Amino acid sequence: MAVKICGVEAKSIAQKHGVRAGETLIAINGHEINDILDFRFYETNAALTLLLEDDGGVRREISLRKAQYASLGLEFETYLMDRQRRCRNNCIFCFIDQLPEGMRESLYFKDDDDRLSFLFGNYITLTNISQQEIDRILMMHISPINISVHTTNPELRVRMMRNRFAGESLKYLDQLAKGGIRLNCQLVLCPGINDGAELERSMRDLEKLYPALESVAAVPVGLTRFREGLAELQPFCRDTAAAVIDAMEAFGDRCKEKYGTRLFYAADEFYLKAERPLPPEEEYDGYPQLENGVGAITLLREQFGEALSDVTADDCPQKREISLATGVSAAPILAKLLDALQEKCDNFEYHLYAVQNDFFGPMINVAGLVTGGDILAQLSGRPLGEELLIPAVMLRHEQDMFLDNVTVEELSRKLKVPVRIIGEDGADLLDGALGR
Repeated sequence: MAVKICGVEAKSIAQKHGVRAGETLIAINGHEINDILDFRFYETNAALTLLLEDDGGVRREISLRKAQYASLGLEFETYLMDRQRRCRNNCIFCFIDQLPEGMRESLYFKDDDDRLSFLFGNYITLTNISQQEIDRILMMHISPINISVHTTNPELRVRMMRNRFAGESLKYLDQLAKGGIRLNCQLVLCPGINDGAELERSMRDLEKLYPALESVAAVPVGLTRFREGLAELQPFCRDTAAAVIDAMEAFGDRCKEKYGTRLFYAADEFYLKAERPLPPEEEYDGYPQLENGVGAITLLREQFGEALSDVTADDCPQKREISLATGVSAAPILAKLLDALQEKCDNFEYHLYAVQNDFFGPMINVAGLVTGGDILAQLSGRPLGEELLIPAVMLRHEQDMFLDNVTVEELSRKLKVPVRIIGEDGADLLDGALGR
């Protein structure tokens, strides 16, 4: 499948050699171009021969030389140069299946595209991939790849993902590992299903992929109030969360002794549910699973503390009163950080609001799923100070809208207070609190 060129950058190599928008790129150096991975891989060569075709079917070749890895300057209709691949699974724990009707359309799209794993770090299940695609990954040495494993028990994986190919596709893990592709994996754990003995099995099986295996994160299943007609699942409680932590820490200790890295990490949410102290920074081996909420709180605490140590009396405002909205689970941690700032700056005052998730239900308590509507309902009429701080993780990529389509501008207008968006770094939190 060739791809159409929709634009050519001004003063680019392609423009200088007469490549035109509207032409179709058939091949580079004799290799057919089907998508972004083909294009990026073959574009890196210094000597290129482009096979192009116009709308009338007339083909021509252009040969050129450029600096290795320099961009040709071609633009395509979509970033992938192809349609995004939809997930073929019907996982019993899928969060998208638990969304209410009426949300923006993009939230209902389930992606399972290995190209997005390489380009953006998305997780894939390997059920939507062919042997030909695996061979291409190995040939191009596309690495790392992030994989949603959930369990290494083939029969259980079929039942959990409701896809008859889910167990068979586990064979690709071995092929990728033997080919030297670095792997990061995740296990979405459901109590009584893939924790306990099944978790132990998964850790033993995945350990065999080392050194290709770089890390494995276990995250607890998220359950909203919109589960009518879906599989019956239970949330983790203090005891079941503690059992996951005990198993993963024990296994991680053994891996640390053998390989110098723990490999297996439980998400912060397990520690919060179990009411256990979070591990120290050195236990996270450089935070390889930060995007899965592994070590995020510890890193925030370390960053905030380091930035706070540099604050002097001159940095403290003469008077500042702010408010901060967050999820229920993060509120106690943030309170300790802001208390430390208050001890250093006498004229700093804050109001911390742990927003109950009425939109998705009480079992969802992370900041990233707090909606604008819940903030409005629960903070209206409350003291907010001169600014309301909200973490950027609550907003979509454009940083302008919550999951329920409430905009930041609407939130500010209705609460009658300026809204400041805070980045994920602990120093960003400190700067926001101080108004810097």
